[in-house]
Amino acid sequence: MKPFEFITAARIIFGAGEIKHLAELGPPFGSVAVIIHAGDEDALDLLRIKRILEGKQIKLTFIRQRGEPSVALVDAMVEKARRVDCDWVIGIGGGSAIDAAKAVAGLLGNGGNALDYVEVVGKSQKLTKPAAPWIAIPTTAGTGAEVTRNAVLTAENFKVSMRSEHLLARLAIVDPELGKDISKNVIAASGMDALCQLIESYTSTGASAITDDLALHGVEAAAGALLSLYKNPRDIALREPMFLAALLSGITLTNAGLGAVHGFAAPLGAHFPIPHGVICAALLPAVIQANVKAMLEQNQEHEGLSRYAAIAKVITRDGALTIDAAIDILLATLRCLLRDLHIPPLSKFNVQEPDIPDLVYLARHSSSMKYNPVKLSDEALAGILRAGIAGYPDAK
Repeated sequence: MKPFEFITAARIIFGAGEIKHLAELGPPFGSVAVIIHAGDEDALDLLRIKRILEGKQIKLTFIRQRGEPSVALVDAMVEKARRVDCDWVIGIGGGSAIDAAKAVAGLLGNGGNALDYVEVVGKSQKLTKPAAPWIAIPTTAGTGAEVTRNAVLTAENFKVSMRSEHLLARLAIVDPELGKDISKNVIAASGMDALCQLIESYTSTGASAITDDLALHGVEAAAGALLSLYKNPRDIALREPMFLAALLSGITLTNAGLGAVHGFAAPLGAHFPIPHGVICAALLPAVIQANVKAMLEQNQEHEGLSRYAAIAKVITRDGALTIDAAIDILLATLRCLLRDLHIPPLSKFNVQEPDIPDLVYLARHSSSMKYNPVKLSDEALAGILRAGIAGYPDAK
């Protein structure tokens, strides 16, 4: 068994109605808490949280997070938090709001600005001190950002990360009763992001005994609930397994890494107005197909083949499938899921053939690509993009 390391948030509380624990485990009496939230769609959740904290006489400052956080926006949030002598940070919403809260907490604890610490376009300095204590409260079942150690920000047409164990949340409260007014499009894209992260972390070169079990459990939960939740968004019996799948995807990606889908996600998301989950969904079948082809060319008994088969066996609950049959079923199932969730092709966002060479170059140099289970040629990477641009309209 190969050595591995495993880290996650200091404390995780999961379950319907468990947001009530914010009163006892959140900011202490008299603290100043900056709450970074996603906007109008979280209005009812914000009101509920405000009422929970009112009894502790905590001074609350609210900062709305629109879209994906830029380094400039994070710096402005930090300045506002410092003006009110912030003691705690609370992030409520999807991955963008939680990543913004994560970055703000990190800068409050370490000083400086976002560009000092982000990769690629920044100084890539290490965070050497603990972040300000912060709490993650997701309202979407997708990114798993509540338990990851990186904050994804935008800068100079790049998606970059501020990355450190110091950024792990003090507390993550995952309550499936929150976010009931999130749109069906967000449910579809977020859910496919979670499923993609689970599949990629299970097949990653960084996978371990712990992440394997968590990833397969998450795949089973997501596969059984996502499409039904899309059709019945307020059904708590469906929300619970999807929130669990998203949580597990954040844990597994943090400890195992991802793959080629997320290698493309950063440059595509930085240069085109495409929701992250849509990118993941549109590219996932093509990446699996390209990986399988490359594995077979390299070694007919490549470990990755049995891993893709194991995922299919979990989804179908048919342990007797051969590897070839399982992979075929996995690809067909994913393509049908994209159709039924109405995931648009990348062409809808004006991604075109002339964009492919630059996107391939950027994807190849992304951090996620090094965890892909097999090395892909530039030709294979270009084919993945072409498939994502075209979509899967004929899935049966």
